[in-house]
Amino acid sequence: MTISMYEASAPRLANMLRNLDAILGKAQAHALAKKIDPAVLLSARLFPDMLPLLKQVQIATDHAKGAPARLAGVELPRFEDTEQSFEELQARIAKTIAFVESFSAEQINGSEDKQISLKVGGQDMTFKGMTYLLGFALPNFYFHVVTAYNILRHNGVEIGKRDFVGTP
Repeated sequence: MTISMYEASAPRLANMLRNLDAILGKAQAHALAKKIDPAVLLSARLFPDMLPLLKQVQIATDHAKGAPARLAGVELPRFEDTEQSFEELQARIAKTIAFVESFSAEQINGSEDKQISLKVGGQDMTFKGMTYLLGFALPNFYFHVVTAYNILRHNGVEIGKRDFVGTP
């Protein structure tokens, strides 16, 4: 049995975005219960040279919407990165889930050898579809989701592996 490009992308991305949304909900409840200004958690970092929670979520959603769009040859929606609250981040996640779930298997399957070109940090990068998905898009997406999780866990939010993994 083989796994399709669609199954390896859209459903997995949407599932992890739901987990991230739930984690942010727990973080917001934690801040309220502990009387912590939510801005403290939203601006928290694991290390001074790393991006804060807010940016980790924004970048995770960018990778989530970018992967199926590029594989399907569809224009990516542009998000302005203006979120400043848990509610705004969760609304961004909801928009991203809706976009990711708008793709059909027929739009993404067969993109294994499709040329994917993008600019990252001012550098042009070109991949074949499968390499882009498995070697670039998914690793970057998971990196930013797990970093958001780690920032919150490090700051005392009571979340665990089950919150990150969720239900498949």
